[in-house]
Amino acid sequence: MSKKEISKEVLYEGVKMLVDCPDAHIHLPQQKLYTLFSLGFQYLLFMSTKDPGHYIIRVEDSYLLEKLQHKAKDEISRKFITRLALPRKLIYQNSTFHLDFFNFSTWNNTNDIPKEKIKAALVVKNASKKPVGFGFDDSEEDEQLKAIMASLPENYYIESLKEFVPKTITIAFDEELNGVTKINFPFIKEEPREKLAKGVSISDDVNFDDLDS
Repeated sequence: MSKKEISKEVLYEGVKMLVDCPDAHIHLPQQKLYTLFSLGFQYLLFMSTKDPGHYIIRVEDSYLLEKLQHKAKDEISRKFITRLALPRKLIYQNSTFHLDFFNFSTWNNTNDIPKEKIKAALVVKNASKKPVGFGFDDSEEDEQLKAIMASLPENYYIESLKEFVPKTITIAFDEELNGVTKINFPFIKEEPREKLAKGVSISDDVNFDDLDS
């Protein structure tokens, strides 16, 4: 179990703030990455039951994915993302969740989704800054891929989704994103930088028998 599990009351308050925000693209810029992931994921789970369709979760890399599996601040989020890790696609009730990474070579499955059926995306960026090409070796193929990634427009990991996804939530600490609305949750207390809705029902009874790969 993750330390300092987020309470159901705080989850409700946070998800309600997201539900009540009318803007299409939201940026969560605060420091508590694992808390923000629980809030963002529970919002997606809630919306998937109200507006069935395809939902995308885009995580920076497999290292961060592993961290989310163990450190997200509620049990449902941890279990769901663990089940989604392989094969990166799960059906829950009448919706389908897809997982990919910032590396565009993982976007094949999400690119094949009919655009009109995509409802929302949750994008999760690690708080630590890493150079382009982090995680690649020195093979010729990886060098070519590294060069391609370096040539992409700034923040392409989210900008590419905003072109066709009607609702996005991006978790990215200390980043400036264009065309987004920042939401700061009042219950998240900012740490010194040197330390670095009515009708909303928080999911605490997800039946994992309903999840199909």
